[in-house]
Amino acid sequence: MNIHVITIFPEVFLALEGFGILKIAKEKSLLNVFVHNLRDYTEDKHKTTDDRPYGGGAGMVMLASPLIKSIKDIESNYGHSYRVFITPQGEKFNMSIADFLSKKESLILFPAHYEGIDERVIGLFDMEVSVGDFIVSGGEIPALLIMDAITRLIPGVLGNEESLSEESFSKNLLEYPHYSRPEEISGEKVPGVLLSGNHEKIRKWRLKESLKRTLIKRSDLICKRNFSEEEKEILLEIKQELDDIFKKILKG
Repeated sequence: MNIHVITIFPEVFLALEGFGILKIAKEKSLLNVFVHNLRDYTEDKHKTTDDRPYGGGAGMVMLASPLIKSIKDIESNYGHSYRVFITPQGEKFNMSIADFLSKKESLILFPAHYEGIDERVIGLFDMEVSVGDFIVSGGEIPALLIMDAITRLIPGVLGNEESLSEESFSKNLLEYPHYSRPEEISGEKVPGVLLSGNHEKIRKWRLKESLKRTLIKRSDLICKRNFSEEEKEILLEIKQELDDIFKKILKG
């Protein structure tokens, strides 16, 4: 996969080649990241990429011309890419979108800045995405988040594909609790089932804890899941346990 990033702050992405999952993907020849400086496509000596908005108001608007030129140049040299505009107005990024984008041969990511871009060039993009309902200084950090999430899903990047399938959000479930050495910390012991060596019991315990954790912390996720018959039975067990707890509480 090729990922092209068009940005006015290319320095933000310089560490990518030597860090984490993106480094691993590059070393395995599964990913190429190309960072393009938007200022290289400007038309004046000051390398201007923004200007005041028509109609007045606060902030600046990113100019259309440098962006148009950059996309044309990238695609003339590397071929067509699926174009993604990173903006607060976009669809909220999630694992489904990450999976969709990971299957593309080439992506162009353009992080929004200032008050956004000239409305007349938004139509150049195939998708608009947002990483959440909050404000940051620019789209570069969200772009890094998106790149990391996409890269993890490229086949062959992770050494343990089973780990990928068990991670939070991969199946609209949060991960089950994890424990490591020692067996006891501040009086709290590792659940006995994890020490039993019974793989089937461990699997069922993990599934139950995953369902319980998602139900309590992220009910919005669990409502999207298609449950197996085993999961339905476990949910009934969880319901009974919670009912018993509420009865004790209400009795005082």
